Amino acid sequence: MYRHTRLLILSSLAAASLLGAPTALAAVPQAEPAAAPAATCSVSGVLENGKVHLSGGGFTPGPAYVYGSAGFGGTVEIPQNGGFQIMNVPPAHYSVRQGGEMTRCSGFNG
Repeated sequence: MYRHTRLLILSSLAAASLLGAPTALAAVPQAEPAAAPAATCSVSGVLENGKVHLSGGGFTPGPAYVYGSAGFGGTVEIPQNGGFQIMNVPPAHYSVRQGGEMTRCSGFNG
């Protein structure tokens, strides 16, 4: 008789835990989807010719505008890989605007 009672209790507990599993899993907070990488931009050190190179990544493909504190600026077309390079520009603090987002370029200490 004890064996039958024990089996009945264990069966009930097992069934209850299986029924509660979906509820317990639903209560666990789900991770947010990964955000798109943030755009970055950097200025190389001053080269022997007195110029610097700009490079960036994580941008959306399409046009972007480069602003420089030394007066240099212009539109750059960002390719599908989201990166760009602009060679031999005057040393300055640079920013890249794309849509409503402004990305400041790091690396210039002048």
